[in-house]
Parts: sequence; C-alpha cells; structure tokens
Amino acid sequence: MKVGIRSKTFTLLLLFFGWQWQALALDPALAAGNGAPQPAAGKVSMVLGGAWLDAPGGERRRIELGMPVDAGDFVRTEPNGHVHIRFIDNALVSVRPDSRLEIVRYEYNRGNPGRSTVKFSLEEGVTRSISGDAASSARQRFRLNTPIAAIGVRGTDFVVSATRDSVRALVNEGAIVLAPYSEECTVEAFGPCAANAVELSGATEQMLGFDLGSQAPRVLPAVHETDPDALRGDVDDAVYSAAESEEEITAATEVYLEGTANDRVNTGIANLSSATSTGNDTTPEPDFTPEVPFGEEENRQRQMAWGRWGDGQGALERITYAYEVAREDREVSVGNFEYALFRPDLESRDVNDGLGEVEFDLAAAQAFYRKQGKTVAMQVSDGNLAINFDRNLFSTGLTLNHDSTGEVLFSAEGRVYDGGFFRMRDSSQRVSGAVTLDGKEAGYSFEQQLDEGEISGLTLWDSR
Repeated sequence: MKVGIRSKTFTLLLLFFGWQWQALALDPALAAGNGAPQPAAGKVSMVLGGAWLDAPGGERRRIELGMPVDAGDFVRTEPNGHVHIRFIDNALVSVRPDSRLEIVRYEYNRGNPGRSTVKFSLEEGVTRSISGDAASSARQRFRLNTPIAAIGVRGTDFVVSATRDSVRALVNEGAIVLAPYSEECTVEAFGPCAANAVELSGATEQMLGFDLGSQAPRVLPAVHETDPDALRGDVDDAVYSAAESEEEITAATEVYLEGTANDRVNTGIANLSSATSTGNDTTPEPDFTPEVPFGEEENRQRQMAWGRWGDGQGALERITYAYEVAREDREVSVGNFEYALFRPDLESRDVNDGLGEVEFDLAAAQAFYRKQGKTVAMQVSDGNLAINFDRNLFSTGLTLNHDSTGEVLFSAEGRVYDGGFFRMRDSSQRVSGAVTLDGKEAGYSFEQQLDEGEISGLTLWDSR
C-alpha cells in the first residue's frame, strides 16, 4: 500500500514538473529563469538616413533593416535619420531625426501578457509609440521616461517631443498620463504616476506640455493633423517596408490615383525645369522666400497664417508669426511640434460646395536644408498646387535651391479629406496642409529626405 502511494505521488510530481518545463519552453519570458535563450525584443522595420545602435558594453553599429533590437540598446538618429522598430508583441516605435531612445526593459510574457514589463527612456528628440500586446495588457507596467517627466499609458498611440527642459505629448488614440518626477514618481518606477499628473485622451484636440520648474503639466492646443488617420502614415510606412516591395507600392499608388495627379505634377516639373535651364534668359528667377519677414500688413491681408510655438529658426524665419499673433481670429488646422497653420475660426467645418478643381499660385514660402546639425535657408523659386475637390486629390511641386544642394525639385500628390485637409506621406517625404473653406487660400508644410541631409519648409498659396 505504501508503495502504491509513493508511486502515485512520484507520477504526479513528474506530471507537475513536466508541465512546468513545457510552459518554460513555450514562453521565452518564463524560460529566462532557466537560462534558455530569448528572442530579441524587436527588429528594425524601417531605417532612413544616419542611425546608430549602441549595445551594452559599448559596441556601436550602424542600424540596418531587419537588425535585432533588445533591452539595454540605445537608438540614436542623426539629423537625417529615422528608424521604426517592430517589437515581438506587435508594438511599433518610431524614432525621429536627432533623437536618442533607450530600450530600458522589454519583457513580453506571451503566456500571460498582463505580467509583461516595458520601459523606454527618451533622452532627447521625438518618438512615437503604438502599444502592442504587452503595454495594452500590462498598463501598470509600462513607462516612457523623459529627462524631466514620466509618461504612462492606457493602451494607446502617442507622440512625445523631449529636451532637457521641456516635454510635449499628444495622443492619437487611447490616453496617456504625464507627471513630473518627485518622491512619489521616480525614474525607477513603472506605470503611470499619480502625483501632479494630468491625463489626456485622444478624443480631445489638445496636447500636454511640461517645462522644467513648473509644478504640473499644462493642457495646450493640439498641433497634429485634424484628420484622425493623418498620423498613421508612420505605421503604413513600417508595414509596407516589411511586407511589400517598392515596385508593388508604387504600382498600387499609381492605380489608386488613376495617374491624373502624377501627370499634372510631372508636367509642372517639366515646365519649371525648362524655364530655369534656358541659358539665353537673363530674367532673374522669382524668389518666393521673402527678403524681409512678414509683418502686420501681411497678417491683416491673409486669411491663413503660420504660427510658431517657440523661436523656430530665429533670424531665418520669413513667413511665420508668434503663436499669439497667428491665432488672432483663427484656429489651428494642421501642424507639428514647431509650427501650426491657422485659418479663420468659422462655425462651418466643410469647404464650400461646387469648388471643383482649383489651381493655386505660390504666394510665399520658407525652406531649410539641414545636415549634421546645421541649418541654412533655401531659395524657393517656383511652385504649383492643384486641388480637385470632386475627386479628393491634390498635387504640388516646388523648386528649391542652395549652394550645398543645387536645384531640388519637390513633388507630391495625395488625398484631400473632409474639412479641407490634405496630406501625403511615404518613406522619404511628407506633406500636411489645409485650404480655407472658401477655396481662396491654402498652405502646407513639407519634408523630404535627401541622400545627405533633409529639407523642410512652409508654403502659402492663393487661388487663381
């Protein structure tokens, strides 16, 4: 009898430990305790320009597509660098130019996602985080630290800009909690903090700001695109780069736009090229970059105005105003962490009926070329913009020039959305703009990655 009891007990122990061993083998997060190898936390799904990965121990490698990324790694981007990382729980993190992000911890428990732990540290720059299974299931164990404040999530998609003295954060979906460091909110902790914290959801047209020396975060006007899908371009870029070839994407885009927008832009560029390359023409090139910055007169005459949140590019600014000036009788339409395009504050939110296809002439512009941390002003000498309100399409082209770059032809085409907003994003360039509801004026910001450096700028347009 005793032998039978011992035999049954031994069998149960074998079954129990066998199940435990199988669970460890199936779950890398649990297997770590037994010394079993774990997969990398994520891998690079897109890289543009200069970007570096600093691994623990001091090893530095240039970031390449498909490179594994793990806890303890630093991702550092140059002024023209941009990196996307897809993590094992399907989370996505975008590291923008001139940024430094540390992956402090990334422990995804596949068998029990609620026991996962995720922590990032944004030392400087801009990053976008779209939660995966780990952060969505273990919200109390997710944290993004900045130099002066901590961010927790409620399962979300958010963008953060950080320096040593300030933090700005906006929410596309879900909610975040921003709080300054204190005895109750330490760098070492995880999850959202409660002391002096402010919560913000993606359902509002606002963002959170916190500056060194302040007591608590402030709620500020939002500066992202009003269209709720406008900021998902980063996700599309990463998915496309991981799943499709460039030829397939190009073909799909051309079919989608039915070729008309491409034809219009290409024709405009051809005309610009022939006009500027004629050796016998002694007429000086028109320059739409004002020699003297816009003043009160331009602000009174125009419906639209570009406002800047800070100093911008200082003495190089030409068509922007301080935020308080640009917002007079206007509201934000589109923008980013540096600038916002303001248009009249009207009760209506829809463009006028019957606008059809509208051609615009370039009224004014400013553009910059950035390379290795240095910024210079570029000449904007010509441009075209066409918006087809019936087909919800736009196309545009610009001619830019600087001794460092030579002539640069910028062209783009994309969709127009309800409310007169339009945008375009791909792996190397982007456009974000809006038109007044009467179709008389338009404006957009643009960016383009070059082989060396990056160009960006702002435009204002008048209908013909």
